[in-house]
Amino acid sequence: MKRLVIVEDQTAIREMLVEILRLEPGYELVGQTGDGQSAVDLCLAKAPDVCILDAKVPGLNGVEILRRTSRRLPQMRVLVFSAHENPVLVREMLEAGAHGFVEKTAGLAEFRRGLDTVANGGNYFGPAVASLLRNVVANPASSNAPDFLTDREREILQLVAESHSTKEIAAKLGISAKTVDNHRTNLMRKLDLHDVASLTRYAFEVGLIEPRVTV
Repeated sequence: MKRLVIVEDQTAIREMLVEILRLEPGYELVGQTGDGQSAVDLCLAKAPDVCILDAKVPGLNGVEILRRTSRRLPQMRVLVFSAHENPVLVREMLEAGAHGFVEKTAGLAEFRRGLDTVANGGNYFGPAVASLLRNVVANPASSNAPDFLTDREREILQLVAESHSTKEIAAKLGISAKTVDNHRTNLMRKLDLHDVASLTRYAFEVGLIEPRVTV
């Protein structure tokens, strides 16, 4: 019996996955969450065999979740289930420790194949992601990621792009507001960007956040 955790911030999709997996033999759901930091805590507490992970969740994105758990949980198999196939994001997820990536547009049959393959020790990529990876091999520059940013700078970049204030970021990370401001200044200097709107646009382009939907 494979012990499984679901990390998905869209409640309807998370509940759908829960219902599907209750009918799947060989899996036991031991936890679910839609928050990035809670996902880290949950995985470390439950040490699941398999994690179904959305690439973009609030607070910490999927890449940061993997970076904080994969070394401490080497036995945990990770299937990314995401609506986003940004080449930078896919590359970073794989480098951080993901074993498979299935796009949400691929359908439930594809999802089940991906889950079973990853859970049993293999690697699996949905058709759109497989096509993207072939393009990356042909054009490596398309997957260039902001490797010159530190983990803390990436974390603050995501929170800034999610419209958190300096005070809120400081409280979330347990650091001072002055430290947050210093990191933001370093981000702007490194990226040659000079306002929050530009940082937000950059965070979207490299796959840290989802685009904002305005009505």
